[in-house]
Amino acid sequence: MEITQGVRFDTLGLSPEVMRALEKKGYEVSTPIQAGCIPPMMAWEDVTAKAPTGTGKTFAFGIPIIEHIDPESEAVQAVILAPTRELALQITGEMRDLAQFKPGIRMVCLYGGQAIGKQLDALKKRPQIVVATPGRLGDHLKRRTVRVDQVQTVILDEADRMLDMGFIHDVTRLLDQMKHRKNLGLFSATISREVMDIAWVYQRDAVELTVRPEEENKPDILQYRLDLTMDRKVDAVENILKQEGYDRVMIFCNTKGNTERCAKLLQMRGVDAQCIHGDIPQDKREKVMARFRRGELRVFVATDVAARGIDVDDVDAVINYDVPDENEYYVHRIGRTGRAKRHGVAYTFVTDYPGMVRLNDIAKHTRNDIQPMRFDEDGKLVPAGGK
Repeated sequence: MEITQGVRFDTLGLSPEVMRALEKKGYEVSTPIQAGCIPPMMAWEDVTAKAPTGTGKTFAFGIPIIEHIDPESEAVQAVILAPTRELALQITGEMRDLAQFKPGIRMVCLYGGQAIGKQLDALKKRPQIVVATPGRLGDHLKRRTVRVDQVQTVILDEADRMLDMGFIHDVTRLLDQMKHRKNLGLFSATISREVMDIAWVYQRDAVELTVRPEEENKPDILQYRLDLTMDRKVDAVENILKQEGYDRVMIFCNTKGNTERCAKLLQMRGVDAQCIHGDIPQDKREKVMARFRRGELRVFVATDVAARGIDVDDVDAVINYDVPDENEYYVHRIGRTGRAKRHGVAYTFVTDYPGMVRLNDIAKHTRNDIQPMRFDEDGKLVPAGGK
């Protein structure tokens, strides 16, 4: 079922405490995903929701969870799984906002990269809601520092990313240990084969919802492609920075190795650039992200997975150093620019025939107009067909 309209929150039969939390945030009308999800989840039904990021998914599953929690119980009643630490922290913050007027509701965020002692202290307070990355929740279950046998609601947020990142066995092991759950919510930007498999095995008569990206909300982004040889990519980045004078740029690479190489080569040319990917320690990743958020870092180089959870909405330009492997990745990448009614620019570097075929496919399926450009003798960008 496709949902296009929101509804007033006061028509959904929510508790005065949750209504007060929503009013404090200035929300009167739900987003479409919230309108579609809240009623079936309140009725303990399974839900599979396909919705783009930024559509209000956390409140769509968060409101029913908060309404169902028994504050008198010390058992874990809801588990929300997220692919990255950044997203887990973001969800926890929004859940705390929702629960602020409901006394006795406790929650904990469990993720890798944080000292386990701190998490053990939080677990001793008997939280009813656990937000976690799959790997770290699995660690706690092995240590018997958390029990999930009384969990009623399970949510997989960004399920496609989580399964893409290789968490499928962790996720299925966790679901197998939560046998008494009443409902399972799958929230995903794309419904991949793996997401369908999880739905088929673990859900019963799920309510299926789709929210389309709103065309009028499509960011205003000029999209360019540049045909280059591999060894000219860094020259092209340097040229673009020099000619256009951007203050804040995100560069996306497909591999960890490419992010490292790109950042190092730019640093050697005096460009303030840093990279993050899965192998960089969490504390260093956070420092780099914080610098970029504050506007203290000019160029931020990342893989698709590492960039999740970086909520920066005024990036001047995005550069696809590598043509993304998937159409969805392209949409996510370029969506970092052109937000908040600003103009944005995205450049994609094409170095070989397969890259050209893939970019043509992306342009066709995402209905984006990607204009071919080249550098003239003065290093200025001009249309590729122009003199």
